[in-house]
Amino acid sequence: MLRGVLKTIPFLALLLFISAGAASAQSRWNINGRERHQQRRIYNGVRSGELTGRETYRLEREQVRINRQEARFRRSGDGLSPRERLRLEREQNRASRDIYRQKHDNQHSPRP
Repeated sequence: MLRGVLKTIPFLALLLFISAGAASAQSRWNINGRERHQQRRIYNGVRSGELTGRETYRLEREQVRINRQEARFRRSGDGLSPRERLRLEREQNRASRDIYRQKHDNQHSPRP
């Protein structure tokens, strides 16, 4: 019994270490990767008809605002501070929710 537990502890520690490293690596590319992913989601919503023209315009405008904010942050110093990164991530979280809500609100673009 004790031998089994002792074998499991290093495995769990390794798993925790790997997941912590993955979370750290994700935050390094998270901003640009999420921007691309959200643009792809908007594009897919337009193609499928889930987004109307007005919804698309608003979502795209929100993405432009986030991109401009990131550019301002990067111009003001050496990269992004943790506080700036957190603010951008919160804005991206809000934009992601907005994309989801608009794609699932049962308003559809008319099909040609």
